[in-house]
Amino acid sequence: MTLKLPFLALTLCLLCASGLTLRAQAPANDEAAIRAVLAAQTAAWNQADIPAFMQSYENSPETTFIGAAVRKGYGPILERYKNSYSTAEQMGVLTFNELEVRLLPGSCGAVEFAVVTGKFHLERTAKGEAKKDDGIFSLVWRKGPQGWKILLDHTS
Repeated sequence: MTLKLPFLALTLCLLCASGLTLRAQAPANDEAAIRAVLAAQTAAWNQADIPAFMQSYENSPETTFIGAAVRKGYGPILERYKNSYSTAEQMGVLTFNELEVRLLPGSCGAVEFAVVTGKFHLERTAKGEAKKDDGIFSLVWRKGPQGWKILLDHTS
């Protein structure tokens, strides 16, 4: 019995250590994947395609958007975007800059979450309900079966 516990601990350590060599390459891949989702999100916005823009968000009742108010749930966030940006002129052209991606390791060093901060700019001719053309944001992302998805969006 006394040999089983040290053997189990050693086995777990070796499994984590072997996974770390594979995961040493993962951070660059994870950051690139998040940046690719942001690029797709920007492209969808600039094509006035809010449903495609929302594909970067986790389709969950727990997904949260914090702006002038707090909205919980994929559906309410989607409706907020549709109501605030009802025309292509109101949506304008979106750009992100000063993006910083911070990967957060979980168990055994695996990257499970990320925080992305940055600035946004909207070049547009009409404003609608959304009156801000520039601002900052922080996003909490989770890596899941469908890839990287936004869990929490705090935009001001």
